[in-house]
Amino acid sequence: MVTVDVRQQRSHYRVDLIVEAIVSNIDELRARAGNVCEICGGTQDLDRVEITTEDTAFLCSICTEITPAPAGHWRALEGAAWSVEPAVQIAVWRKLDGLSEAWATDAQSNMMMEPDVAARAAAVPIVHRDAHGAVLSAGDTVVLIKDLPVKGAGFTAKRGTAVRSISLVADNAGHIEGRVESQRIVILTEFVKKK
Repeated sequence: MVTVDVRQQRSHYRVDLIVEAIVSNIDELRARAGNVCEICGGTQDLDRVEITTEDTAFLCSICTEITPAPAGHWRALEGAAWSVEPAVQIAVWRKLDGLSEAWATDAQSNMMMEPDVAARAAAVPIVHRDAHGAVLSAGDTVVLIKDLPVKGAGFTAKRGTAVRSISLVADNAGHIEGRVESQRIVILTEFVKKK
């Protein structure tokens, strides 16, 4: 006789639905973009990139800055600035904002965006990074890289301690929260590394 845990079946079903939704989203992005990078038109190393919590674009590894950009690459932003896709507009606006060249300033000032899109573009995203620069996400596991005295709790969180299922402090990129010795504590990101 074989017994099957119904909760396990439901869990697998939910995971399957999530995977199906992600694949569907990538297929929609690929179709919207014509299977090219939505900023530069490149065709190599394309992937779904979350620009904001509600905006996703289809970009190459150069435009996501995983791969170094060749000379003149960012001039593609001038054309991409006229995209009608909010996610692309936000990505272009933010990249132009980080460039200190006159053409970039002109291109950014000439961009036409809906007010809500402009507000999302101007909002500075808070990114939590560990001591080595790796991006941290809610639910990640981190390891302490230094002994940390915990104020008010009367113990020291030892180096090498794993902190599971961390939470991100929404308004401070330098702080995360997690449980150490059954105590919920705030930890500085400069003292952890992502596991």
